[in-house]
Amino acid sequence: MHPDLPMLTHKLTRMGFQRRIMLTNGYKITPDLVRALNEAGLTDLQVSVDGVEPQKVTKKVLRHLSGGLKVLADYASFKVVINAVIGSAPPPEVIEVVMFARKAGFTPSIQLIHDEQGRLHLTPEELETYWKLKRVVGRGAAGKAHDYKTRLIEQGEAPFKCRAGARYLYIDEHGHVCWCSQTRGGFRKPLLDYTFKDLRAQFHTPKTCNRTCTVGCVRTASAWDEWRAQKSSGNPKPLSTI
Repeated sequence: MHPDLPMLTHKLTRMGFQRRIMLTNGYKITPDLVRALNEAGLTDLQVSVDGVEPQKVTKKVLRHLSGGLKVLADYASFKVVINAVIGSAPPPEVIEVVMFARKAGFTPSIQLIHDEQGRLHLTPEELETYWKLKRVVGRGAAGKAHDYKTRLIEQGEAPFKCRAGARYLYIDEHGHVCWCSQTRGGFRKPLLDYTFKDLRAQFHTPKTCNRTCTVGCVRTASAWDEWRAQKSSGNPKPLSTI
């Protein structure tokens, strides 16, 4: 929706960022926008598709997104990842989303729905769907960050050194830096007041919710520094108080 999106992407390209990734619901995709993003140097685009048919909790489904997805298939020179979300729709629809992505030439990815605190609550049928799709998709299904999804399912937790607030910045609609979308209010500071000192402090601050976290982008951004020590620079609130 941002009128200067291609210009902003081009600026990131000129600044030397290795990957310029856009996450979108797919509703505003047009041939002109895709051509502009091609020229601006976008490297990756991700669309999460919640199922096939609309339902009371989501309309972000193949029936409504097929037009925009066809435009991406026809015009995009960047990588397009389709995230199939297990738990957002009946399992057969999730499987259909993955098959659609493969047939269209996109890269399918498997995401797991979580509650408002980022924790898993999947039914036996949904878990069975995960294992089936993991075999279908192959190595890409595991994702990065040491296959945390499988570890969460099999062990109930997958601890990691979360670098939210440092390697990963989540800025809310009020312009405040938060740890992530699942912990809004646990840590907040205006972006315009954020300094290198804050980056360093949050890099070393353990997040008490890390063991059961399902926020893939935070885990992926943090994986670069898994080997580094993490010492608390403060007293982060437990998740139950956030």
